Amino acid sequence: MSSIKEQLFSEVAECDASSNNKVTVVGIGQVGMACAFSILTQNVSSDLALIDVAADKLQGELMDLQHGSAFIKNAKIQASTDFSVSAGSRLCIITAGARQRPGESRLDLVQRNTDIFKGIIPKLVEYSPNTILLVVSNPVDILTYVAWKLSGLPKNRVIGSGTNLDSSRFRFLMSQRLNIAPTSCHGWIIGEHGDSSVISRCEAGEIIPVWSGVNVAGVRLRELNPDVGTDSDTEKWCELHSEVVNSAYEVIKLKGYTSWAIGLSCASLASSILRNTNNVHAVSTLVNGEHGIKEEVYLSLPCVLTANGVSHIVKQILTDSETVQLQKSAALMQQVQLGIKW
Repeated sequence: MSSIKEQLFSEVAECDASSNNKVTVVGIGQVGMACAFSILTQNVSSDLALIDVAADKLQGELMDLQHGSAFIKNAKIQASTDFSVSAGSRLCIITAGARQRPGESRLDLVQRNTDIFKGIIPKLVEYSPNTILLVVSNPVDILTYVAWKLSGLPKNRVIGSGTNLDSSRFRFLMSQRLNIAPTSCHGWIIGEHGDSSVISRCEAGEIIPVWSGVNVAGVRLRELNPDVGTDSDTEKWCELHSEVVNSAYEVIKLKGYTSWAIGLSCASLASSILRNTNNVHAVSTLVNGEHGIKEEVYLSLPCVLTANGVSHIVKQILTDSETVQLQKSAALMQQVQLGIKW
C-alpha cells in the first residue's frame, strides 16, 4: 500500500536551494510596483531589478524607492530598459502586458500579450538561465503556458500567480463571517483565475467549491452543516463565490485597478521560493495528468513551492462535479491556446 506522502502529492521536481535572492520585476505599472514594494518591505529580497519600456517612469520609480533605503534593509535596487539588468535573477516576475479593449475577444487579448511576451521571456532566460518565472499578467493561466513554451524552462520553474489571491479573498470573506483572523480560515480556490475559478456559485450546474476542505482548526464546515455551499444552505455560504469574484471588479470600479493584494500575494510566493519554505500555495501549474486532465494547460492547484519552483502538487480529493468543472476549464484553456500564432 502506498504511504500517505505518496498518496498526498504528485512529485514535480526536486528542491535545489541557493543563497542568491535577486528578483526582477518586468512591468512597473500599479501591479508591478506593488509587487516590488511588498518584496522590499517584507525583506523577501535584498537585490531588486525593475524593467520597463517607459524610461522616465522607470527612473522615477527607482529614485523613489532608493530614497526610502534607510527604512529597509539596505537593498540593492536597479532599473533599466535593458534586460541585462536582470542577469543572475533567481526569480523573474512578469506583470507586463496589454489590457483587454472593449469588445476585444479573449483570443485577441492573448495574441497581443503573446507578442509582448516574445520580446520578454527569451531575454529573461538568456540573462538568467536558472531563473524561475512567475507570471502575473492576465489571462494568467494561458500566459503562463505561453511563458513556458517561449522559455524552454522545465515546467516546475514556470509558475502563474493563479488563484493564490482568489483563495486569500475567500479566506478574508470567510473570516468576516466568523469574526476570526483570515489566517485561521482554511479553504482553497482552484482552477482558472477569475470568474470561472472552482469555488461556489449557488446556481445549479455552474462552478462549485472544494467545500469538503473548508475548515477552521480542522473543523470542516460541512460537518456542522452538510448543506454548506448548496442551494439548500439557509446561511448562503455559497454567496462567498460571487463576493470573491465581484470584489476585484468593485475595487477596480472604485480606484481604477487592483494592486496591493496581488502585490502581497506575489511577495508571499516569492518568499516561499527564495526562502525554500515548502509552503503550499494555489498557483497555476501544468496540470495534464492531474484529475483526469489530458490537455497540456496551466490551471491552479495547491502546490508545494521550494527553491526550485513547484516540487509537488497536492492530490486533493475532489467530488465528481468538481472534477468535471476542472476538466471543462482545461478544455476551454486548450481551445484558446490552439488559436495562438507563435
